[in-house]
Amino acid sequence: MDVLYWIAIFIATFCIMEFNAWWMHKYVMHGFLWNLHEDHHHKQHDSWFEKNDFFFVFYAAISIGLKLVHSFYDIWWTLPLSAGILAYGIAYFVVHDVFIHQRFKWLRKANNKYAKGLRRAHKMHHKHLGKEDGENFGMLIVPFKYFK
Repeated sequence: MDVLYWIAIFIATFCIMEFNAWWMHKYVMHGFLWNLHEDHHHKQHDSWFEKNDFFFVFYAAISIGLKLVHSFYDIWWTLPLSAGILAYGIAYFVVHDVFIHQRFKWLRKANNKYAKGLRRAHKMHHKHLGKEDGENFGMLIVPFKYFK
């Protein structure tokens, strides 16, 4: 196996995950699984955990499953797929849970143009409390209008 193929699959998987996250957020989380995502918009719970955190477990299980396939069956391309999903999950955690929602008290002073646009876009997403009429369902790719 050539290391360039491994890197290409890893990067492609990470990038595809952004579009997958957008699609899942718009059509699944704000669709038929709204009951799991709703507490993320309303904060009508006393727990630090949200039902919305189930989606993290879903993608972690896929990443772990791909790693296990690699371990047991030595299918080389499942490892960069697993690593790409894991890397996106880490990026999602740092950007969404740490930076935007401050579930941990880190990265509070980030104040560059991208950080401001990211926060603005997410704030507009949470302005809509229902599952309809939402906007900006992505995470890392932010529409230009939020940078103005």
